[in-house]
Amino acid sequence: MGHLPSLITDLALILITAAIVTLIFKKIKQPLVLGYVIAGFLVGPFFKLFPSITDGENVKTLSEIGVIFLLFSLGLEFSFKKLMRVGGSASITAIIEIIFITIAGFLTGKLLGWTTMDCLFLGGMLASSSTTIILRAFDELGIKSKPYARIVFGVLVVEDIVVILLMVLLSTISMTKSVEGSEMVFTVLKLSFFLILWFISGIFIIPTFLKKVKNLLTDEVYLILATGLCLGMVFVATQVGFSAELGAFIMGSILAETTSAEKIEHLFEPVKNLFGAVFFVSVGTMINPETLMQYGWIVLVVTLLTVIGKLFSTTAGAIISGQPLKQSVQVGMSMAQIGEFAFIVATLGLSLGVISDFLFPVAVAASAITTFSTPYMIKYSENFYRFVEKILPQKLLRKIDMYSATTQTIQAESEWKKLVKQYLANIFLNGFILLALIILGTKILYPLLNQAFPTGFWAALLTILLALVIALPFLWALMFKRPNYITTNELWSNEEYNHGPLFMMEIFRVLIGVVLIGYLLDLVLSTMTSFLVVVPIVVTAILLFSNNIQNIYRLIEASFMGNLNSREIAEKEKSAPLQKHTQTSGLSHWDAYLTDLQVPEKAEYWGQTLQQLDWRKKYGVNVVYIRRGDSVIYSPGPECRILPHDYLGIFSSEAQLEHFKPILNITQDIDDQYISEENIIVDRLVVDEHNHLNGVAIKDSGIRERTQAIVVGIERDDEKILSPLPTTVFQEHDIVWLVGEKKKLKLLKS
Repeated sequence: MGHLPSLITDLALILITAAIVTLIFKKIKQPLVLGYVIAGFLVGPFFKLFPSITDGENVKTLSEIGVIFLLFSLGLEFSFKKLMRVGGSASITAIIEIIFITIAGFLTGKLLGWTTMDCLFLGGMLASSSTTIILRAFDELGIKSKPYARIVFGVLVVEDIVVILLMVLLSTISMTKSVEGSEMVFTVLKLSFFLILWFISGIFIIPTFLKKVKNLLTDEVYLILATGLCLGMVFVATQVGFSAELGAFIMGSILAETTSAEKIEHLFEPVKNLFGAVFFVSVGTMINPETLMQYGWIVLVVTLLTVIGKLFSTTAGAIISGQPLKQSVQVGMSMAQIGEFAFIVATLGLSLGVISDFLFPVAVAASAITTFSTPYMIKYSENFYRFVEKILPQKLLRKIDMYSATTQTIQAESEWKKLVKQYLANIFLNGFILLALIILGTKILYPLLNQAFPTGFWAALLTILLALVIALPFLWALMFKRPNYITTNELWSNEEYNHGPLFMMEIFRVLIGVVLIGYLLDLVLSTMTSFLVVVPIVVTAILLFSNNIQNIYRLIEASFMGNLNSREIAEKEKSAPLQKHTQTSGLSHWDAYLTDLQVPEKAEYWGQTLQQLDWRKKYGVNVVYIRRGDSVIYSPGPECRILPHDYLGIFSSEAQLEHFKPILNITQDIDDQYISEENIIVDRLVVDEHNHLNGVAIKDSGIRERTQAIVVGIERDDEKILSPLPTTVFQEHDIVWLVGEKKKLKLLKS
């Protein structure tokens, strides 16, 4: 009989146990992550009733791969543009909460007599909440459409990126054994530089490459390519001194901006689930019941710190960001738990050998307790708000309400502020690219050329020439490109404005360009020669060939922006046929449009007919079609039943849709690619003597029976009737708006 490697037997034991335990957890409606952790405890060395894994090192390697793939998947869901779209309220709330709970965790550790590294890692573990647990609780309670839920989702996005950065800082501190201010500042600057460099170069290169080879990519190649890019960035990140997790996250966030993001995410999900399960099981293998019993009181302290500290800090952050007290309390109650990131941070500390063994099971236990408490805290958040409202002084409540109302007042941004922002963005972006080119040239290209040439002069000269040729478009943009040309000219010509700041801005950016050129030339020439001779020559060349350089820069800029916005452009192209009929057909002033929404799997109303639901009368919405599998039911009749996973074409105003969505308990808005010019359109019909509709009620007109179209609106003089009742009588010269199949509507009009 052949020898079977221990890794295979261990993997079989891990996956079989995990499958059985998670089936049980699925049945009792508990988080699968906790099921994996318990499965790990069952196959770990501290539980003797079950067989235990024998090759801990190989399982540890698999778990490290699991962390990398988890962070890569998080990046695919994240994207830096999502962070930029997070509202100011969510950002302020998240930053205040993270700062407070991190400092509170550090000070708590100090009070307990822990080492500095234990205290730092405790603060890092408390910094994030569980996205998985919160989303599941919101789904079960049907509150994803609540106003405060949007704030919570935004806070979770900010938490994800901040915790990634915290992991990098903790890794650096662990390796240097120093928490000096200068070292921390250098690490932050170095991290910021590489984050921006990776993002800019990744967005410029990877989407372009994927477009070029799109016709050659199968599902198999997509999966292999995505995995290779992930591990490649992991290698690069570790080579420059950062963690593997950061590299995986960065590559995921770059791919998230491409049109292939959803496909890659779908193909990669089984890989993530498999290795992610191994990681969480490996977490469970490190739980020692004796340690938990010994440090049970510390588990209680950390749990109370998490619940009370996060509740207080998140609520305070939401109030400071301008949210009403009720909404702030609900946000705070939703965020009071430790997320799965705590396991990753604790694993990092153990792998670096800088934290005590007891800290890991303490974090796992506190996470488990707060996971079970989260749904109840969210459910009773409104009751807790009423309690808070009763005990707070009325004067303080009035001040909070006044502050909230004042903060949420939107003020128009002046042209001057817009122009300053554009100037600063131009200086920062192009200055950063130039600095990156100079560093790459002097630190990488110059040493390579220095080995090829007998003297350093020729290597330096060639480095400078190559760097300048590549840098010319960005130098022109930095020194001479005017943002928002019309606005700039208006401000220069308007005597009401002080032209001093504009003049200083122009001088400042030219000086930055001169300094960067001089820094590059310093490689081969003296400082005096560089600034008196070569720099003027370079600036003159830029001015002489300005048009050519400008065209090159615009091509580069267009390519970058096209890659950056490729997903949005693709989505607009998919929905173009729908927008064509709903926005340009004359209904734009009604604030009414067609939306494709899915019926949830466990909707309470499934099996009922449209007549029984009576949504049109109750909420003013029209069900224009029902898409069920590959078939579409146009203009469904009152006896048509709603089934799980049906896609409903809802025609309504924005206000009606927002009122209706919670009733439908929508899980997601989906792609509009099935709604095209060939099937559903919005059209109008004028009531006159030819169509014999004058004086006839809608229900008696036969429009639905003959054309399967629905009357969604009537224009009558200056009156607009949206979703008219079946008893509404047509009058001569009424403009009747219909939604239905294109061919049948044309037949009706003819």
